[in-house]
Amino acid sequence: MSIYYKVIGEGYPVVMLHGWSLDHHIMLHTLEPLFENRVGWKRIYIDLPGMGQSASSPSIQNSDQMLEAVLNLLDQIIPNEPFIVCGYSYGGYMARGIIHARPNQVHGAFLLAPVVVPAFNERILPDHAVLRRDKNLLARLSPEEATEFGSMGVSQGEHEWERFQHDVLIPAKQADEAFLTHIQENGYGFSFDISTTLHHPALIITGRQDNIVGYQDTWQLIEEYPRATFTVLDIAGHNLQYEQINVINALVHEWLNRLEEEVTLTK
Repeated sequence: MSIYYKVIGEGYPVVMLHGWSLDHHIMLHTLEPLFENRVGWKRIYIDLPGMGQSASSPSIQNSDQMLEAVLNLLDQIIPNEPFIVCGYSYGGYMARGIIHARPNQVHGAFLLAPVVVPAFNERILPDHAVLRRDKNLLARLSPEEATEFGSMGVSQGEHEWERFQHDVLIPAKQADEAFLTHIQENGYGFSFDISTTLHHPALIITGRQDNIVGYQDTWQLIEEYPRATFTVLDIAGHNLQYEQINVINALVHEWLNRLEEEVTLTK
């Protein structure tokens, strides 16, 4: 099957995986600015099947097969190469599946608000909280926009709305809803245990007010990543990548510095 991907730069591969129903732009807007003054990194932004510019496929009935499709793509574009994997939300769940399937190739990981417990009703979740709000902004939005933005936004300002609109709202409306619903009903969670120890630099960031995947369940991953920086951010929900952009940028730069001490980059 054909999966859309966008490559920026040359060098050591970094695979980027977005969240459920979204597309590669949420990862591109979050991480690409951090590579502007770095050389030797080949960023591979992927649209998962049924999302973004990647078509759905009848061969994909569940997350096991979603993972298999991504692995097949990686085997084509970076065969037998070591690489770094980054994933947000469901993309973080996929990233852990990749680490499990290719433990000798993955030499670093960044998990941002990752799905850890697939079943929503089994997750430990904080109550939704709004800690910053621009009332004038909310008054300008349509009822549908205000509901979508307000249901998960912890910091609700102009900047957050613009990012939410472009990175979440628009892509979600373009995804193949029937295809994704079928996966949710037939195997959103992997059918096997993906627990795998990664002995390379890692970064895991969660939001203290994340009412979608939470933060407490993520702590169970800590022993799988002995080289991980593990952070829970305040005033940060599931869209923490633009609610706490400065802190996240600093943490990602520190993680990239650790990676550059270990991997051989093509200058």
